[in-house]
Amino acid sequence: MQTEPSKSTNPIRALCDQFNAIHIDHLERRWISISLLVIGLFVGIITIDAFFHGVNPPSKVETIDSASLHLSEEFAEDNLGVSVNQNGEIIIRMVAGRYSFFPKHIDVPAETQLTFRWVSMDVLHGVHIPMTNMSTMIVPGYVAEVSTQFPSPGEYPLLCNEYCGLGHNHMWSNISVIAKEDWKAPVKSSIKGDQQ
Repeated sequence: MQTEPSKSTNPIRALCDQFNAIHIDHLERRWISISLLVIGLFVGIITIDAFFHGVNPPSKVETIDSASLHLSEEFAEDNLGVSVNQNGEIIIRMVAGRYSFFPKHIDVPAETQLTFRWVSMDVLHGVHIPMTNMSTMIVPGYVAEVSTQFPSPGEYPLLCNEYCGLGHNHMWSNISVIAKEDWKAPVKSSIKGDQQ
């Protein structure tokens, strides 16, 4: 005499039996299927972008102590602004703090690759330069790095696009873009980060 296996010995089978016993309307099943297909499509797109197009979160994350920026070699007050490293690359170091960007004004050449390095001394800030691809968040404790170039000479405002307090709407700076042949590189002492 054979005995049937009890339902409690296979919990997965018991769960499936309970799910099948629940009445789900035909239209509801269809919408559940469509929702799962859309989720699968989005996961597939993210996977394809990550593996084949190289779209990933930033891997080079630099941290810095926001409370001691003035003591750091790279972001000390004398090292802020425009500098040219040994390879001829132009690096602009700026600090965001309530309610200003430091330095307040910089001169850079047009049609030249520029690397901006940003840090925050207090809260979350954002930086945006209209008419360019320059837009990033400046998170306290991290260094934000963005490369861009300005296509033509002119005056470009530098705006904070993340609400940072009551003086947020007064937080701005100015960039003068000078024709490449008229721009003179500033003379500064060598910074550890410039020797790369």
